[in-house]
Amino acid sequence: MTTTPALGAVPEPAVRKGRKNNPEKTRENILQAAISEFVQQGLAGARVDAIAERTHTSKRMIYYYFNSKEQLYVEVLEKLYGDIRSTESSLHLAELEPRQGIRRLVEFTFDHHDRNVDFVRIVCNENMHHGEYVKRSSAIRSMNKTVLMALDELLKRGADEGVFRQGLEALDVHLLISSFCFYRVSNRHTFGEIFQVEFEDKAIKARHREMICESVLRYLQA
Repeated sequence: MTTTPALGAVPEPAVRKGRKNNPEKTRENILQAAISEFVQQGLAGARVDAIAERTHTSKRMIYYYFNSKEQLYVEVLEKLYGDIRSTESSLHLAELEPRQGIRRLVEFTFDHHDRNVDFVRIVCNENMHHGEYVKRSSAIRSMNKTVLMALDELLKRGADEGVFRQGLEALDVHLLISSFCFYRVSNRHTFGEIFQVEFEDKAIKARHREMICESVLRYLQA
């Protein structure tokens, strides 16, 4: 004997297909797909259609969350800068002896750039835009103050203890650390080809990591 579903009842398959909406997960998925698209195509060449395809969603949904391709790009920048800054805060530099703190910060910066090529590529792309979209984000400027504050505290503590020289500027030291770590990733293909350097070689990577640590510490020493 078969039973007829009550009028207006939802068929069982439709119930199984129903999903609970998760806005944060949707936004995160879109951001991750957008990173790949912007890295590969740049801002001008990136297509919202392609990002929608990557996330199995619609352009309408992307515009609902981010309003425009340019705003999505700004939020990608905020995410990438936020990732490195939030991880830095877990290093607990204030709990370390100044020289150990500097070494940990340098090693972290080296490793983060080495493992996050997409971050380096998008920053290169943003520099081609003369920082136009970074200027639109007060959040990026605010979150990047944290590394300078942590570094300034280390430098002052080191100077008070007589292990670092006086008068060091946190911004200058941050630039010194970032420049080497960034350049070896951003220019690995041209530099590597011209000078026949294999930047992925573990021994070379370890040598460079130690070299930048020693260079910074020798620059800071009293």
